[in-house]
Amino acid sequence: MARILVVEDDRDLNKAYSIILTHEGHEVVSAYDGKEALSKLTNFSPDLVLLDLLMPVMGGLEFLQQWHKKGNSAKVKVLIFTNMENSPEVAEAYKLGAERCIVKSWTAPHNLARVVKESLDGKPVKIQTPA
Repeated sequence: MARILVVEDDRDLNKAYSIILTHEGHEVVSAYDGKEALSKLTNFSPDLVLLDLLMPVMGGLEFLQQWHKKGNSAKVKVLIFTNMENSPEVAEAYKLGAERCIVKSWTAPHNLARVVKESLDGKPVKIQTPA
């Protein structure tokens, strides 16, 4: 399975995502802001980063900028996990290498494993909007 870095400041969501992904057989490392995520990358090489954009200390965009400068992000899939779907921040994240934006409010934690699998398999992520 894959090595996944979950970068989410909401501790309950971070824990839920980590449990779900670990249950699916993935190796998961958690960080609660971009600065901590960068430090985790010194000893962990992920296949995929699940990244929130709005976080204290260092947000997702600054994390991507710093990581991109180090040149280690080229082969890693980055999924932006946010509620700001059409924001300039998401557009900037795409420029910095993010592959997809997944709207948190449309993706229940129990659907996360499917979304991650689709991304790792190179399939389009299909998120159904709430009725």
